[in-house]
Amino acid sequence: MKPNTQQLNDLTIQVRRDILRMVHAVNSGHPGGSLGCTEFLVALYQNLMDRKEGFDMNGLGEDLFFLSNGHISPVFYSVLARSGYFPVAELATFRLINTRLQGHPTTHDALPGVRIASGSLGQGLSVGIGAAQAKKLNGDNHLIYTLHGDGELQEGQNWEAIMYASAKKVDNIIATIDLNGKQIDGTTDEVLCMGSIRAKFEAFDWDVLEITEGNNLEAIIAGMTEAKSRTGKGKPVCVLLHTEMGNGVDFMMYSHAWHGKAPNNDQLANALSQNTSTLADY
Repeated sequence: MKPNTQQLNDLTIQVRRDILRMVHAVNSGHPGGSLGCTEFLVALYQNLMDRKEGFDMNGLGEDLFFLSNGHISPVFYSVLARSGYFPVAELATFRLINTRLQGHPTTHDALPGVRIASGSLGQGLSVGIGAAQAKKLNGDNHLIYTLHGDGELQEGQNWEAIMYASAKKVDNIIATIDLNGKQIDGTTDEVLCMGSIRAKFEAFDWDVLEITEGNNLEAIIAGMTEAKSRTGKGKPVCVLLHTEMGNGVDFMMYSHAWHGKAPNNDQLANALSQNTSTLADY
């Protein structure tokens, strides 16, 4: 049974707490984008994706997710743990020596839920398209979901993949772009302006829709459900998810400054006071 709206909201708050505590503990990591994508990943794993019990790398008979912007690993690890892929207590090992929870997801330690190493930006869509074509070859009607940063689209490999997916009619993939307009060195417009992302995807013959309230669980579920309804019709699907970096923590929002900076003790206490949860911390 899928969790109700209140349960999803409660889990979202707890995931935010996990993110903040993880990066604070090691004074390292990327809270900004993680907080901005919390609602999306909670909705994806708890409501939208068709998942099997357990985990295997073949992924037959279920929807698959590939994280391309791997630096937002804190939110990915938290959602995976709280979706049952590995013990929640393991979140306390984030970025420690010999941990399975590296700063960017890796596959050599076989962490359940992680299908690709995504430390280098710009590669996730290529992998996702390959997985989508494998689904078709295997007669598996499940979907591939991918997540990308908007700054990540400045990497050229994305556009080769975008061109390929439409040319080969890879219509069982939904690529979501975290459209927060910020990256590590400033706004995306300041670093390398890309103009209209929607116009570019449409020019490459993708079916594009936008979720303007990308930090609202109900809006995300409605928008992604619409995206799912557009699959299987000859075009790959792109969702432009308008989010706020650092969402849920007032002093982290509206700035790129918290892209890759951990809070100090006082800042952590402040941030946690804004996100009180009925669930248990790890």
